[in-house]
Amino acid sequence: MHELVRSNDLVLLGAIEALLASADLGCLIADQHISSLEGMIGAFPRRLLVREQDSRRARALLIEAGYGDELRPAPSS
Repeated sequence: MHELVRSNDLVLLGAIEALLASADLGCLIADQHISSLEGMIGAFPRRLLVREQDSRRARALLIEAGYGDELRPAPSS
């Protein structure tokens, strides 16, 4: 799994999740439960993850949609 976005912004994560789903790309929002346990103070941001084989396509889609500034650095090969 590759991390694409790390954020506490639930609206942003929901929009990106919907965008990926519309392109038939699955994703996982990690750390949702710890974020709710810590009281939503922002100490533990959520991470949006995609499968390794979908990483390039997902990154290109997010850049095209204007979310390029939200992307985490690409993993080095």
